[in-house]
Amino acid sequence: MPQGSIRNTKSIAKNTVFLYIRSIVVMAVGIYTSRVVLQTLGVEDYGVYNVIGGFVAMFSILSASLVNASQRFISFEMGKDNPQMSRIFSGTISIHLLLALIVLVLFESFGLWFLNTQLNISADRMYAANWVFQCSVLTFCINLISVPYNASIIAHERMNVFAYISIYEAFAKLGIVYLLYVTGYDKLIVYAILMLVIAVSLRLLYGYYCSRHFEECKFHFVIDKPLFKEMMGFIGWNFFGSTAGILSTQGINILINIFFGVTLNAARGLADQVNNAINTFVNNFMTAMNPQITKSYAAGDYEYMKSLMVRGAKYSAVLYWLIALTVFVESDEILDIWLVEVPNYASLFLRLTIIYSIFKSLANPIYVGMLATGNIRNYQLIMGGLNISAFVLCYIFFVSGLGPEFGYISTIIIAAVQLFVRLKLISDIIPGFPKALFLKDAILRAFLVIGVSTAFVFMIKNIMSVGSVYLEVLFVLLVSIATVVLLAFVMALSKSEREKLLMLIKSRIPQK
Repeated sequence: MPQGSIRNTKSIAKNTVFLYIRSIVVMAVGIYTSRVVLQTLGVEDYGVYNVIGGFVAMFSILSASLVNASQRFISFEMGKDNPQMSRIFSGTISIHLLLALIVLVLFESFGLWFLNTQLNISADRMYAANWVFQCSVLTFCINLISVPYNASIIAHERMNVFAYISIYEAFAKLGIVYLLYVTGYDKLIVYAILMLVIAVSLRLLYGYYCSRHFEECKFHFVIDKPLFKEMMGFIGWNFFGSTAGILSTQGINILINIFFGVTLNAARGLADQVNNAINTFVNNFMTAMNPQITKSYAAGDYEYMKSLMVRGAKYSAVLYWLIALTVFVESDEILDIWLVEVPNYASLFLRLTIIYSIFKSLANPIYVGMLATGNIRNYQLIMGGLNISAFVLCYIFFVSGLGPEFGYISTIIIAAVQLFVRLKLISDIIPGFPKALFLKDAILRAFLVIGVSTAFVFMIKNIMSVGSVYLEVLFVLLVSIATVVLLAFVMALSKSEREKLLMLIKSRIPQK
């Protein structure tokens, strides 16, 4: 493949813009719908939905492995001189169908037993909880089968499609809010069923688009033994890493349920939902960049790949903090404005999960680069072991009588360790990987911007008094954005990056 088709920075920028527009709409609608859903369902039912969804998500270890494998193999194939896209797509779909059947059997056996005997849910809500479980299982299986279609869209870098379909999804969920208000039936059951209906419609939309626009997306069941062997080896090691990763997130959610009850699950669910909305902006950037990292490796353009990884880590962290800083400083005020009833610990959980996400945003480009190489056995063994240690550390904290916030603290400690271990591993696999440059240009510059901006905005918040809580949040938002942008220009960007940015701005200014 010609290098010009891979080295397409303008494509990254254009796709990021599409995804940002999508995110703004999705986040605005999501913030409103989450508030109304919590108010309509109540804290207990919202907590029930969150803990069951979290339990089903524990099985998404398989889904996560397949997502990574599908995106890696499809993007990698496109980076070759003579890609065999139809073979890769049909083989990938066949694997997903077989594994979806296996997962369904696991859900309907072990999953049902665990739901009805182990989770801390009141007896009068168990009937509704079983409805939620079945709808969540079907949604999971549908999403599992849809993975190769989504991976094809990402590999072809058609991010505008994600924007349009995600906007549809957001407004469909807005329709759910209205139906929850008018229904006289059990609202938790209705909510679960309607979320399943949305999942089915999304599957149909993605499938229709891919079959119409991508020649390779014409499925026929195949048993491609060489591809199966290669993909299953990749999936197997990724499965181990994903299993440990889910254990360090949803496993800790289960521990919180066992030690502290369903109300704390509601607080954790709300904190994670707000943080996921913020993370969407970073994920947009990385979703646009990830295919080019993989394609560059497949084409042997290692210098461009390494450059993307260093810049991607730095930009991801700064972009995340551009939005997260206001939420971090004004977490109490934002939750009070957003929610009618704020669960205990929600504000603290939100701040802790934001800290955790800083380390994840810095590490994500390293992870994508590692997947591109296909050499993931040692990586997944080490990362998986560290994720398991986060779960064990959390359990030790809880047994010792420490508070629920230590569920987050355990993951933050391990995430910090993982960042530097990842850097060591990638430098061993990719020849000439600029480890020192990554430490200086990505990690150090990003933390300088984060640390200085946080101290400054907290100081301004304590000095200024604007009266209204709404005006205070707006004021802090404007100060935060201005501060992060200025510090990013001065501290995060290198001299050459600043010069390129200024040249770009000048080129956009109309000349007299």
